[in-house]
Amino acid sequence: MGARPITGRMTADAEGGVTVFMIGMRVNRFRALRSWLPVFRAMPRMLRELSRDRDSGMLGYQLLFGSPRLIYVVQYWDSHEKLLAYATDRDKEHRPAWAAFNRRLREGRGKVGFWHETYVVPAGAHESVYINMPEFGLAKATAVVPVGRRGEGAADRLALKGA
Repeated sequence: MGARPITGRMTADAEGGVTVFMIGMRVNRFRALRSWLPVFRAMPRMLRELSRDRDSGMLGYQLLFGSPRLIYVVQYWDSHEKLLAYATDRDKEHRPAWAAFNRRLREGRGKVGFWHETYVVPAGAHESVYINMPEFGLAKATAVVPVGRRGEGAADRLALKGA
């Protein structure tokens, strides 16, 4: 069940800049299905749309569960400009989902929570290591390579050594 671990120490083959976008929802009242179920259903549509469009800028994503109440997605983008372009594109899934969520938010009295965080990470300011893991995170979004290709230690993999 699930992906097979890759034996050894691996890293992401991502040397350029990356934008990390984390977005999630928290179910505050499980019985309020009309408030949170549409929010829950909107994300897979957007992820499918982005995954099919190679020019969207989304490199990949990881779905995570923080608890039965908290569900979130970590997305990796090749630029913050493309992330913002998707968010504001009237012809894509995001705009109608955002408008519908805002309507439900006003009517819902706190039955569902929502959050997002965006990090623009310049080239040389990120590193990763995965030990005996299946493809995961940034490595899944880009490519998995042996750690030695990018340096044995974290400081070796960061271009901003001593900064």
